[in-house]
Amino acid sequence: MSNRTPKPGKAVRGSRTGRPIMALLELLGRRWMLRIMWELRGDTALGFRELQSVCDGMSPSVLSQRLRELCDAEILAMSDAGYLLTADGRNLLHLLVPLQSWAERWARRSSPGRARKK
Repeated sequence: MSNRTPKPGKAVRGSRTGRPIMALLELLGRRWMLRIMWELRGDTALGFRELQSVCDGMSPSVLSQRLRELCDAEILAMSDAGYLLTADGRNLLHLLVPLQSWAERWARRSSPGRARKK
């Protein structure tokens, strides 16, 4: 698969017809995508270097590509102050928040020292 931004209606991994859910999962499944969105969850725009820093110093080429893809998908927008989630991006992130609660419960169940049920 090339580095083009996955879009509904275009072939993506797992769907030759580009079903919308498969296009979204392809986009969000790319390395660093969710981390970038998570770091932009506040009301403050972040510039390129700030994002690179809060994302554990990811390479500039990967960050640049991911920002381009997120902007192309209209999940992010660039302002004079930096990158921000769009209204659709905020809505998408809001829909993903329950996954954090699930992951925290999973982590507690999976913690070392806990007896496993058979």
